[in-house]
Amino acid sequence: MAIDRLAKRNLADRQYLIKIIIIGTGILFVIRLFILQVVDDSYMLSAENNVLRKITIYPNRGLIYDRNGDLLVYDEAAYDLMVIPRQARDIDVHELCGLLNISDSLYKVRMKKAKDYSSYKPSVFMEHISKEQYGYLEEKLYKFSGFFVQPRSLRHYPRPIAAHTLGYVGEVDAKGIAADPYYRSGDFIGKSGIEKSFEKLLRGRKGCRVVMVDVHNREQGSYREGKYDTLAEHGTALYLTLDAGLQEYGERLMAGKNGSIVAIDPQTGGILVFVSSPSYDPNLLVGTARNRHFALLRDDTLKPLMNRAVLGSYPPGSTFKMVNALVGLQENVISEYTSFSCYGPASYPIKCTHNHVSPLELQEAIQQSCNPYFWNVFRSIMENARYTSTEQAYAAWRRHVISFGFGSKFDTDIPFEVGGNIPEPAYFDKLYGRDRWRPMTIRSLAIGQGEILVTPLQLANLAVVIANRGFYHPPHLLQATVTPEGKSTRYSQPLYSTVAPTHFDVVREAMLDVFEGPHGTARWARLEGVHIGGKTGTAENPHGKDHSLFIAFAPMENPRIALSVIVENAGFGSAWAAPIASLLIEKLLNDTISRPAIEQRILEANLTGIP
Repeated sequence: MAIDRLAKRNLADRQYLIKIIIIGTGILFVIRLFILQVVDDSYMLSAENNVLRKITIYPNRGLIYDRNGDLLVYDEAAYDLMVIPRQARDIDVHELCGLLNISDSLYKVRMKKAKDYSSYKPSVFMEHISKEQYGYLEEKLYKFSGFFVQPRSLRHYPRPIAAHTLGYVGEVDAKGIAADPYYRSGDFIGKSGIEKSFEKLLRGRKGCRVVMVDVHNREQGSYREGKYDTLAEHGTALYLTLDAGLQEYGERLMAGKNGSIVAIDPQTGGILVFVSSPSYDPNLLVGTARNRHFALLRDDTLKPLMNRAVLGSYPPGSTFKMVNALVGLQENVISEYTSFSCYGPASYPIKCTHNHVSPLELQEAIQQSCNPYFWNVFRSIMENARYTSTEQAYAAWRRHVISFGFGSKFDTDIPFEVGGNIPEPAYFDKLYGRDRWRPMTIRSLAIGQGEILVTPLQLANLAVVIANRGFYHPPHLLQATVTPEGKSTRYSQPLYSTVAPTHFDVVREAMLDVFEGPHGTARWARLEGVHIGGKTGTAENPHGKDHSLFIAFAPMENPRIALSVIVENAGFGSAWAAPIASLLIEKLLNDTISRPAIEQRILEANLTGIP
């Protein structure tokens, strides 16, 4: 009997427990249902996705200005035709292709690409539809289920200048999407120039708008009065160090020529002019014709897409003689009064190319660009008694040269920059054998030839270092960003060469003589009333006629500009590069040109060999 009572009690307890579980589960379901239907309607939103559409609101990219506030880049309204493949049913392909002016086969290719991305998510079917085309398409779009138009913008360049500097935007690829979750298929990203360097500042932040759509693919208004909408944030505006007027004039001077101009403000390191020639109108790489224009530019034998100012590597030629002079002064193997002869044993193995009085002292040697003089300077550095071997002396020489900004990238905001080449001692060890190379072996370095390679940007920076008597600010393109907090500047910390400031005086005076001395190699390009320091150079070119080089700074008393000019296959530096530099300096300092004959000769010259 006791056992039966115990069994009945256990059974009652189990029944009671089961009832509690059932009632508790029911209460949980009721609470969850209340939350889903009353408190949280996100599931309702998901269920209604068949009549809702999320439209991405693309922000305007940041405006780009020059140093004076002149607008260089802004956005214009455009539209993308989007498609959701799963909803694209019973499409009259022939009619749609007629509206879009594309072939049926291209329709199939683009639809396949959209399906490969996602059958359920929208992707770009046709990008950059103009305002005019959009107005015509909008009237017919209700016929094509699954297709809709999404507003966005296109870059526009009010002045067709500085294409290499400003860069361009293009559709992000799979690698870019994988690297940054911000991007989706069909988004655009900076591909080159400033657009690439400052992509995260310029791109802003996307917004989203949720709208209701009827069975005819027509918008019926905002969903839940915009409860799920987010605003787009436009990109940050940038102020560049470029001078738009000076840039435009520099591009005119370089028309019909291959080469570059780089001009820098010595006081800040800001790049005033960044010309690579031949160039192109940056508006060509915008909109639906972008791919076609890009292919034409890419296949052009003159390589207009290449930014020679930072990608071109050249022997510096005679412009490098001043570096060897400064190293010789710093190493105390020469003084400004040291003289060498152009004739006899002192001229072996490098002959003089100029007819002048001999022997010469340092200032005269720079003025007249005497090759034997600088061979003897270089040999004196390499045979310095302070060092026990040529390799040690060369390593010391190289440390000085590197301090001028040669041999490596500046690593600021300049994209796709190359570092040039100042060989390490190990290079010559491998080439000739350890302890088996001497000054005679590497004699070409004395006059800026041989293995030395520099970029036009590095040459302009050399002019900055001399103008500043030994220091420079890293060359850069960004002057300031405009944010709610105001402007912020960068790269204000100067970098110093290893050469003492006192050694620069004789070099600066010699550069003045290049323009104003009786035997100066650029005296015919002098500018009345302005003291300019300069140095001509002729870089040997194994593939054709030599390159014309020139570096300069002005005015001597308080330099406002330092620059390099390279005209490829143009011969002596005094013939073309020097007058181009002189004209650009006059344009900056005086805003007028007082030598129309020289200007006309430069503007009309075509040195490319192509009509």
